[in-house]
Amino acid sequence: MRVSVIGGGTVTDEEAAVAQEVGRLLAERGHEVVCGGLGGVMEAACRGASEAGGRTIGILPGEDRRVANPHVDVAVATGLGHARNGLVVLNSDAAIAIDGGPGTLSELGFAGVFERPVAGLGTHDAPGVEVVETPREAVTYVESAVGDGA
Repeated sequence: MRVSVIGGGTVTDEEAAVAQEVGRLLAERGHEVVCGGLGGVMEAACRGASEAGGRTIGILPGEDRRVANPHVDVAVATGLGHARNGLVVLNSDAAIAIDGGPGTLSELGFAGVFERPVAGLGTHDAPGVEVVETPREAVTYVESAVGDGA
């Protein structure tokens, strides 16, 4: 299963640790991580997945694949700016949202449009977001919602 990990491009150390744990757990359970490919939650989730031997996909806003964070295995340049947020969610089976600002909120909207289940860790209070307390709960929720448990 592919899971989009979405959230802020600038995060606290605590938020980065949560995102890294989410990425690690996803990889350990055999799932791919899809993200926006840049910093913050995206980089931390990719780092966690990479350290656990998982595969990461970054859907970048610009035209240069080389700007992807160093933990992205497959970088996809779009040249779409924030419009690429729809592609981040479309290319997954579920999403896990961690913190985030307006860009994350747009991704949550796309998750609703594309009918993707979403687990939320300290993120926006939006329709369709299942509030969870831990990275493990987030991963377990998306697995059960998609029917692809470990």
